[in-house]
Amino acid sequence: MTPTRTRALEAAIELLGTEGLRALTHARVDQKAGLPKGSTSNYFRTRAALMSGVVDWIAESENQAIGAAFKPATAEEFVDTMCGLFDYITRINRVRTTARLVLFLEGSHDPVIREALSRGREALENTATAALAELGAPNPREAARALSAASEGLILHRIARHDDVDPRPTYELLLKVALAS
Repeated sequence: MTPTRTRALEAAIELLGTEGLRALTHARVDQKAGLPKGSTSNYFRTRAALMSGVVDWIAESENQAIGAAFKPATAEEFVDTMCGLFDYITRINRVRTTARLVLFLEGSHDPVIREALSRGREALENTATAALAELGAPNPREAARALSAASEGLILHRIARHDDVDPRPTYELLLKVALAS
């Protein structure tokens, strides 16, 4: 059986990703998760703690999934992997990604959420930096930051505008520049 904390976090993600930030209350999370009243507040005393917990949970699960999948041996594999991850994040994991984007905006004025988001991004950038270094990028950290920024923009537009642009040309161009500079 799934632990209560995990059920609460997954229910919070579902609410954020389908109904937005206003839907995120302890009572709604309990209801969505099928938990007794007060269960979510046993783990997350405040709404801010719940939001921070959700950010950390999303980052942890994404880092596990992406870290395991992100082992490209060639530039072509790198682009293929980025495209596959983009598709996974924006199609299969659309609700989770929408929840993360909702929390991105909340992080603009909430330092606790901003810090949690920064930890998640740093972990993903470290994974990309290592892969780019293996491929011979002269400045893998900056290349990883550029790829992350471009990915976030592509993801935002896919989720918010339902933009169905193919990310491959963007990733190919960025990788070509990253490996040449």
